[in-house]
Amino acid sequence: MTEIRFSESVSARLEGDVLVATIDNPPVNALSAHVRSGLTAALDHVAEQPAIAGLVITGAGNTFIGGADIREFGKPPIEPVLPEVMERIETFDKPVIAAINGAALGGGCEMALACHGRIAGEKASFGLPEVKLGLVPGAGGTQRLPRLIGMVAAIELIGTGRVVKGAEAVTLGLADGLAADPVTAALAFVQVHAGKPLRRTGMIAVLPADGEAIGAAEARVLAKARGQAAPAEATRLVKAAGEFDLKQGLAEERATFLRLRDSTESAALRHVFFAERAAGKVEGLDKVSLRPVVTVGVVGTGLMGSGIAVSALTSGYRVVALEQTEEAAAGGRARITETLEKAVRAGRLTANGRDECLARLQTPADAAELAKADLVIEAVFDDLTVKTELFQKLDGIVAPGAILATNTSYLDPDAIAAATGDPSRVVGLHFFSPANVMRLVEVVNCAETAPDVLATALAFVKRLGKLPVVTGVTEGFIGNRIFSAYRREAEFMLEDGALPHEIDAALEAYGFPMGIFAVNDMAGLEIAWARRKRQAAARDPAARYVEIADRLCEAGRLGRKSGRGWYAYPDGKRTVDPDVTAVIEAARAAKGITPRAFNSDEIMSRLLDAMHDEGNALLAEGIAARPGDIDLVMINGYGFPAHKGGPMFAAGQNKG
Repeated sequence: MTEIRFSESVSARLEGDVLVATIDNPPVNALSAHVRSGLTAALDHVAEQPAIAGLVITGAGNTFIGGADIREFGKPPIEPVLPEVMERIETFDKPVIAAINGAALGGGCEMALACHGRIAGEKASFGLPEVKLGLVPGAGGTQRLPRLIGMVAAIELIGTGRVVKGAEAVTLGLADGLAADPVTAALAFVQVHAGKPLRRTGMIAVLPADGEAIGAAEARVLAKARGQAAPAEATRLVKAAGEFDLKQGLAEERATFLRLRDSTESAALRHVFFAERAAGKVEGLDKVSLRPVVTVGVVGTGLMGSGIAVSALTSGYRVVALEQTEEAAAGGRARITETLEKAVRAGRLTANGRDECLARLQTPADAAELAKADLVIEAVFDDLTVKTELFQKLDGIVAPGAILATNTSYLDPDAIAAATGDPSRVVGLHFFSPANVMRLVEVVNCAETAPDVLATALAFVKRLGKLPVVTGVTEGFIGNRIFSAYRREAEFMLEDGALPHEIDAALEAYGFPMGIFAVNDMAGLEIAWARRKRQAAARDPAARYVEIADRLCEAGRLGRKSGRGWYAYPDGKRTVDPDVTAVIEAARAAKGITPRAFNSDEIMSRLLDAMHDEGNALLAEGIAARPGDIDLVMINGYGFPAHKGGPMFAAGQNKG
């Protein structure tokens, strides 16, 4: 069968009297200029050949079309622009059917919407996730989707960027059918519709929707937006589809897209997008062979250990979760089982998937069972002696090629590794709690970590569906070291005149889900207090030290768990406590500090400067490889708002 090539990324073959055009633009079949020109040439070819009944568009590999090519953003537009291609497809005289073999995201979903029919394969998914890049769909998504699935569903999908599988797409009316072979089904679809009036999405009337339902859908979207502009603009545009004709709606959508594309918010989210793709990359590691990991050992089944075990189980690994006693082992199994049950109830895991996970789980109290593990992760109490003695014990149990990973937050993993017979097989895997939910893992490249051990650890984290960020060895690694600097600056401002609720309000207005003092209360104040006491002897007596948190701990104010911390929690509700204000005022008076007022801009400026300065120090010391890595850690581990880009990106914008 003769192949026709329309561009470097678009080729076609004739199947009977239907032309099948395939997009092959790795890695995600993005709608680059050569894809757009190739599709236009394919349409021209079909138009010029009376014997060709229609066109089927599909993608090579596992993706239909992964979206627009965001590398083209900020560059002069290259003809044909995407909206022109969509209009050409929708107004075409012959049937154009999308055979959606994989993900149809962003511009890919918009192209499917412009087609006269959509057949979803078994691996198909649909989504308009532009809001996650600070954008709205710019090629008809906000105007065509509500015409197919209704305004309420369109607000939810576009406003949140949620992706749906093929079966849900059919239920919604977004896809016309499911097929094991979507191309074959699309060919049949062309034959059914050839020579008949075509269903053009843009010509479908938007069905009237209940105003209360629309308002509720919009409220849900805005509640998740936390100050981002794009979700609000997306809902406005979807509602406009019911008020404007298609031409007016498309013009308003395009103008909004271009305005948002040039915004700082979108630049920040695109920075995060590219930072994620660079994260975990270490020069030379791509040439290293990975060590096999089939069975994962987890030592300790508390909140952290059970979360790590669940993550490994749901990613297909065998897990040996060790405890010290049979009773503790039974409790660990119960915790792991309950976490899996919650995933089933939430629809994130099937009952069969849960059963398969439990079949791969062992929860012994005998450390000898770890001999079968290829990777052992400790999740025990964060004490150097405890961890060092554990690793020395593991040295005599696990196979010589097995990897040992420490989950320490603050301790020196080099010291732990040095206590073993082979430090080259030791790596840090700092999970964030709860480990089965939190996406970030700091992968600690210790002084003696072998390249294949580091590469295997990174591959393991990625298979868990998590985001690995490589860090060197320093107290607190990237995240906790910056968090410590940020907390220290917040406490300086307490002495200088601000109050906890004022600092927290500034952070929450900036986009943090919680302010730093509320976070400290949730985590518990005793952990940081114990660390401060350990470090007291080595502290520089000339360095500024704020004792307010110590006074609170001494008074038994350890956070939410004790009902009192930086705030009081009557009936579980966070409230400003005048007793805390009195402690702060006493501390100021003891140092002779005259308090002054702070506004939210000054609060945020000081906190951001503290984070940025510590980030620069991490880069200078070689602890962090890239500013983007620091931003990812703070966004995914500490609640920094993604639409602000992280502290390193935000500092560059402020200086600009």
